[in-house]
Amino acid sequence: MSDVPFLRVAAADIATEQGRRDALAGLPHAPRPVAADNASLGSRRRKLWDLQAKFHCPVVGVCFEVSELRTLISRIMHFPRETTDFMLHTTAVGACETRSRLSEVLQKYLERRFPLAVRRFSGARSAEGLRALWRESCKTGSDIPGALWASWTHPACDASLAQEIYADIHMIQHQVGSGTRADLAALQAVQAENAELRKQLHEARADAEAQGLERSREAQILVRQIADLRASLAGKEGMLATVTGQFDTLRQSLPELKARQSLARRASDAEARATALRASVAGLEGEVERLGRLVQHAEETIAHLLAADASAAGQGHPVLDEPPSDLAGKRILCVGGRSGSVDAYRRMVEQRGGSFLHHDGGLEENLNRIDAALAAADLVVCQAGCISHNAYWRVKEQCKRTGKPCVFVRGAGVTSFGRVVGAARAGNEESGVDRLSSATE
Repeated sequence: MSDVPFLRVAAADIATEQGRRDALAGLPHAPRPVAADNASLGSRRRKLWDLQAKFHCPVVGVCFEVSELRTLISRIMHFPRETTDFMLHTTAVGACETRSRLSEVLQKYLERRFPLAVRRFSGARSAEGLRALWRESCKTGSDIPGALWASWTHPACDASLAQEIYADIHMIQHQVGSGTRADLAALQAVQAENAELRKQLHEARADAEAQGLERSREAQILVRQIADLRASLAGKEGMLATVTGQFDTLRQSLPELKARQSLARRASDAEARATALRASVAGLEGEVERLGRLVQHAEETIAHLLAADASAAGQGHPVLDEPPSDLAGKRILCVGGRSGSVDAYRRMVEQRGGSFLHHDGGLEENLNRIDAALAAADLVVCQAGCISHNAYWRVKEQCKRTGKPCVFVRGAGVTSFGRVVGAARAGNEESGVDRLSSATE
């Protein structure tokens, strides 16, 4: 109910009769009719001047804004600008006692302003129904001015209900006044808080302005630095252009510059190739040195083996490779042996008229290929000390199963190989091989 315009209501009782008469001086008015009761009114709604005099003050104070009242009175009479709101209120209250131009203007304004409330309250057919509508409006606090006007002007409003409404509106004015005082206290607190916030806002704006000035000075310094750097860059670009021109001039003045540059590039390339060749030569020299050591080692090994064979021959062992025998194209398979002696094995077999086959015993060659070599050979010489364990048993098993002549020797020397090959000479092959085979195993 705080939105109801009760704050500017002034009690009509404090206005003197003389003040009313002075305010109404010069206003044309009709004589006040005798107050009519409910029976004389019938179903006709009361007019503003038909209400009791004490009801005019609440009606004017509650149903009119001060600004609205000032506008309506200015249509009828002229008054100074400094006329107070109290004087305007008492003038309107006094004019409502009789039917006059001002009371008629106020009556028309009220009818235009509250048509909905008048229509809603017109549905009440008795004082009790009207009282229920008034209580509902007071409870909800909605449209108190319209409910007040519609209730007092209703034909069913008797003296008791009118006095009850008068008492209610009087207490509502007091409640609104106390609420106004609380609102004023809250308003003062809000105003104090607003002042503090304004102070903080002013300080924040001052800080922001100071920071803005500082940023502006920094920006100006940066702009000057950028200008200096641009000037320095322009100077360096000018120097670069000058040096480039001088370089072009010098290049054009030198005779055969392109040919010299080409020769310099070719010399650089030749030097790089020479460096690469020197590195390659150094690698080849190292390889030659390594191969020489291997050859020397092989020669020492061959000499040692020859000496060992000679020593064995001096102790009564027959020398089987003198004179060379004729193998008559027989295929001799050598399984194992030293890689450096394979060529010597081959020459020895080929000098005796045979064909040489070789398998390294699974050291580097695939062990599965040994089956084909065994099938193609007429005699197998297995150097047991130079082959893998699997190759040894595979050769032995294959030769036993196929009846292939096989000789197992412990040493890998050329002399030992030659002695076995010599035993396979024509006319004594089977007896010689069988004897040697059984002896070596």
